[in-house]
Amino acid sequence: MKILIDMNLSPDWVATLAKYRIESVHWSTIGDFGATDRVIMEWAVTHNYIILTNDLDFGAILASSGATSPSVIQIRTQDLFPESLENELIKALNQFQEQLQEGALITIDLNRSKIRVLPINKNN
Repeated sequence: MKILIDMNLSPDWVATLAKYRIESVHWSTIGDFGATDRVIMEWAVTHNYIILTNDLDFGAILASSGATSPSVIQIRTQDLFPESLENELIKALNQFQEQLQEGALITIDLNRSKIRVLPINKNN
């Protein structure tokens, strides 16, 4: 599993995920700061990465395009730092590992995680 961390999240997530032997990269180290969400998604698909973000636009793009990848994990809390969400994210990664490999949109908050299998349509 490889995680691409979006610009709106701390680069500290890279070290946090490394503790669990999860390969990750922060967009600031590989891409243009002003890249559009579509460019980031294309990079993730090409390099087989799952996107970790706080940006709702990725889910909207998946829904409107009917795409089956990349998988996206959206964090929906005020506190976006690893110290607050590490356990919840790792729990979701373990619980939904198979779905993430196939294509999924996962939303995580402090109380629960929910999943939608890709492509997103009216029936799921």
